[in-house]
Amino acid sequence: MADQTATVQTNIANKVSRPWIHPESKNGTSGTRQIHTKPAGRERLIKFGKALGRAVEELLTIVSPSTFYRWLREEDVPKRKQNPKGGQRKPREIRELAIQIATVTGFGYSRILGELRKLGIKKMSRQTVRNILKEEGIQPGPDRTSDSWSNFLERHKEILWATDFFSVKTVARRGLQDMYVLVRLCVSTREVIVSNSTEHPTSAWVCEQTRKFVDETAGREHKPDIVMHDPDIKFSQEFTDTLKAHGLRTNRLPKRSPNLNGRCAKFVGTIKSECLSKFIVFGK
Repeated sequence: MADQTATVQTNIANKVSRPWIHPESKNGTSGTRQIHTKPAGRERLIKFGKALGRAVEELLTIVSPSTFYRWLREEDVPKRKQNPKGGQRKPREIRELAIQIATVTGFGYSRILGELRKLGIKKMSRQTVRNILKEEGIQPGPDRTSDSWSNFLERHKEILWATDFFSVKTVARRGLQDMYVLVRLCVSTREVIVSNSTEHPTSAWVCEQTRKFVDETAGREHKPDIVMHDPDIKFSQEFTDTLKAHGLRTNRLPKRSPNLNGRCAKFVGTIKSECLSKFIVFGK
């Protein structure tokens, strides 16, 4: 009986030892290169090593006996269900607070994180805030702003006018010279009101043309209320004061943003290519 038991242990030992022979041992060489076990290999070693008991300590070469026994203990402990999002989920109170800040203020991820830290919530990252809002279907900060440029144009199109300059080559006594024209365009109807031309456009000239524009549009059902313009120096404080004196507001566009005044730019390009380029202009 003892011989049969010894034979069984020997067979199991062979199954355990052969798959775990050190690579250098296969080639008849020695070395100290570290071997990293994989989950499948650990399961196989545990499966055959359990039957050997303490005898497995004599066969283990790539891991220590204490490591093998630790694997046995971990195998008996029920595994916790992992969070598919990674890490531990934040308490519901913190999640609801982050969502409330996002919906009420329209802040982005970084500002929401800053507000939470002001309230003493330190163990929170920007990615966690992003995940919470994403799970609730809340878009990033720039997409949750109260207004957009297209919405602004749509809301004010009947009372919104855009203004800009363009130049025309004319033939004068002294030869070719540039004459400047001020254009006002209604965003809703695309109606265009063009001023008289001038060789030297100044702030005073712009104010004079503005007063004429206000008088010309005074009797309309939808009178101009907002005039948007680029940051040209000729649209000075006097220009703003002139409009304000007649009850109009201005919307100064930021620098290097020609697309915001694209309607005026489109009109200027069209009138130059389809009209002014077809003939020669003399005088004013």
